[in-house]
Amino acid sequence: MDDQGSGAVPRPGVTVLVGSREARARVDERWRLFHRWGPYVMLGFGTLAAGATAEALMGPAERWAAGVLVVLAVALQLVWDRGPAARPTPSRASLLYYVLRWAIAFALTWLNPFFAFYAVVGYFGAQLLLPERWVRTGMFATAVTMAGSQSGGMPPKGGTGWLVFGALLGVNMVMFSVFAHLAAQEDERAQFQAVAITELESANARLQQALDENAALHSQLLLQAREAGVADERRRLAAEIHDTIAQGLTGIIAQLQVVAGSPDPEAAARHLASAQALARASLGEARRSVQNLGPAALEHDALPEALKKTVAEWGARHGVRAEFTVTGTVEQLHEEIQATLLRIAQEALSNAGRHAGAARLGVTLSFMGDEVSLDVRDDGRGFDPAALPPRSGTGGFGLDGMRARAERVAGTVAVEAEPGHGTAVSARVPLVRHG
Repeated sequence: MDDQGSGAVPRPGVTVLVGSREARARVDERWRLFHRWGPYVMLGFGTLAAGATAEALMGPAERWAAGVLVVLAVALQLVWDRGPAARPTPSRASLLYYVLRWAIAFALTWLNPFFAFYAVVGYFGAQLLLPERWVRTGMFATAVTMAGSQSGGMPPKGGTGWLVFGALLGVNMVMFSVFAHLAAQEDERAQFQAVAITELESANARLQQALDENAALHSQLLLQAREAGVADERRRLAAEIHDTIAQGLTGIIAQLQVVAGSPDPEAAARHLASAQALARASLGEARRSVQNLGPAALEHDALPEALKKTVAEWGARHGVRAEFTVTGTVEQLHEEIQATLLRIAQEALSNAGRHAGAARLGVTLSFMGDEVSLDVRDDGRGFDPAALPPRSGTGGFGLDGMRARAERVAGTVAVEAEPGHGTAVSARVPLVRHG
C-alpha cells in the first residue's frame, strides 16, 4: 500500500509503519555512506597522522613503502567501488577485497601505528563482506592489527611488548565479542521489525480492501434503499389514486350513466348532484394524497364516525341496506391505523358495489384488547377465492391492495367467499393508540 504515492491521508497505524520504515531506511542509508566513503576518510586520517610522525617513526624506505601502500589502498577502494552497485550478500569478490584491504592495513600499521585509523574499518565491514563462517576470523585479524598498533607497533618488542600485545588483543577480542553480540541482537531486532512491518502492511492492505468493499456495499445498499423508497412511494400513490380518484370516477360514471338513461328530471338532477359531490370528494382526496395526508373523512371525525358516514353514503349511492356496528371499548387509534382501516373499508365497499349485487351489507368495527378488526359482509353473489389469480406481490389493487395496506401496519386481511353466499372481508391490525 502506497499511501504517500496515492495522496491518501494515512491512518494512525499506517503512519507508524511509514515512520518505522523511513527510520530504518535512514539508518541503512547512513551505513551505506559509511561503507562507501569511510575507508577513504579513515585512510586520510591515518595518512595525515603517519605523515606527522614519519620523521620519528619511519625511515626513508618505510615512507616510500607506506606511500606505495596508500596508493594501493586507494586503487583497491576505487576498483571495489566501481564494481556492481548492489552487493546484498557476501561473495568471493568481497572476501578477496576484505583480505587485500586487511593486508594493506596490516602492512601500513606495521610501518606506522597511526595507520590503525584505516585498519579499524575492518571491524565494520566484516559482516557485510565476509561469509558468516569467516566473520570471526576476519574480526580476529583486524583485532591483531589494532592490538599491534595500540601496543606501540609491530612487532612487539621483548617479552613485555608481547605481554602488552596479548593483553590488548584480549581486550579487543572481548570488545569485539560484546559488539558482535550487540550487533547480532540489533540485527535480530531489525529482522523482527522488518517481518512485523511486512505483516502489518499486509494486514493494512487487507483492511483497506475490506473498507473499500464495505464502502461499495454501503453505496449499493443506499442505492437499493433509494430505489425501494421510490418504489414504495410509487405504490402508495398508485393505491391512493386507485382508492380515491379511480373509485370516485367510477362512481361519477355510474351516476352519469343513470342520468343519461333517466326520463325523470328530478332523479337526473339528484344523480348529477351526487356526481358533483363525488368529483369534489375525489379532487380533495387527490390533493391530500399528493400532500401525503390522511383521508379527508378522518380530518374531523374519528374512525367509527368516518366509517359510519362512509357506509351510509355507500348505501345511499348504491341503494343497498347498509349497517355499521361498533363493538368493544372504542379507543382513539393512531392516524396510520385509522387511515389503513378506512381505506380497506372503502376498497371492500367499492368491490361490493361493483361486483356483489348485494341486498344487504354490514360493516363491523371491533376493539379487542390489543387488536382491532374490521369486517365487511354482504349477501351478494360471492365468488370462488380459488379462482382468483395468484398474488403478484407487487402491491397491486383490490384484495392485494387491501392486504398490502394491512401488512404495512403489521396486520392481515382474510377473505371468505362462496358463489351465491356472499363475501366477507376481515382485516385485523394491532391496536396502536393515538399519541
